[in-house]
Amino acid sequence: MNGAMLRHSQPGIGRVPARKPVPRGASRLVAKEPLSARLPKPNFSFVRYLMWPLLLAVLGFGTYQGAQYALPYLDRPIAKINVEGDLSYISQQAVQQRIAPFVSSSFFTIDLAGMRQELEQMPWIAHAEVRRVWPDQVVIHLEEQLPVARWGDEALLNNQGQAFAPHEVSHYEHLPRLSGPQFAQQKVMQQYQLLSQMLRPLGFTIASLEMSSRGAWTLSTAQGLEIVLGRDHAVEQIRRLVTIYEKALKDQISKIARIDMRYPNGLAVAWRDPLPQTDVAQATPAQ
Repeated sequence: MNGAMLRHSQPGIGRVPARKPVPRGASRLVAKEPLSARLPKPNFSFVRYLMWPLLLAVLGFGTYQGAQYALPYLDRPIAKINVEGDLSYISQQAVQQRIAPFVSSSFFTIDLAGMRQELEQMPWIAHAEVRRVWPDQVVIHLEEQLPVARWGDEALLNNQGQAFAPHEVSHYEHLPRLSGPQFAQQKVMQQYQLLSQMLRPLGFTIASLEMSSRGAWTLSTAQGLEIVLGRDHAVEQIRRLVTIYEKALKDQISKIARIDMRYPNGLAVAWRDPLPQTDVAQATPAQ
C-alpha cells in the first residue's frame, strides 16, 4: 500500500538554525542634546575692549579732579633760590637780580626754561641748569666762561673759540689779542693754541695773532719778535723755524725784529735798529 508518510520534525533536531545577519557597523544610542547646548554661545569679548578705554577715562578724570583739589595745598611759593658753581667773574647778587621776575611764581608754575635762557644771556655765563627741589626751592648750577684771549677790541674768546662781549673787556689787556674774519674765530683759536705749544720751547709767548682775509698769519711774541707765516703749511713753517733757530738765530735773536717764513726753503730776517749794512738776511734750513 502506497501511502504518504508524513514526518514531523521536532524543532531543533536535525536542523541548522538560521544565522542572524551581522551588522555592518557599530551603533549606539546617543542622548539627544538640549536645544540650549546646540545654539552658539554669545561672545562678550568685545565688552573688554570697551571697558579699558572707559576705565582709563574714569581714572584720568579722577586723577585730574584729585590734582585740582590737591594743587592749592602742594603748589607753594618759591622760598629759596640756591645758586651753585664756581663764580669768579659774576656775583650771586647779579644772578639773583637777573632772575627776580621769575621768583614770584609758585613751585609748579615757575618757568624754568625761561629762567635758564635769561641766565645764559648774561655774557659771563656759558651754561646754566635749573631744576625744582621739593617743596619750595629752585637750584641753579652755573658754568662761567673761561676767557683765553681777546677777540679784536670789543670781545673775548673762550677756550672753544666762542666770542662773548662783557662790558669790562678793557680789564683783560693782559690776554693775547686774536683777530681775523668773523667766521674764523674757532680756527684762529685752534691755531693760537697749536703755535703757542710749538714756540714755548724756544721761550716765546704769543702776544697777538692775526689771520688776514687771504688766510696768511702774523704773530707777535711778548719778547717783541714778529713772525709772518703763509696761508698754507703754517705748522711746517714753524717747525722749520725751530730747526733754524737753534743753529743760526738763537745767539742773534735780540737783534731781530721780524722773521718772514713765506719762503719755500728758507726765511727772511729784518733787523732791529741800528741796522747792519742790509736789513734783510737770508738763511737756509739745514739739510
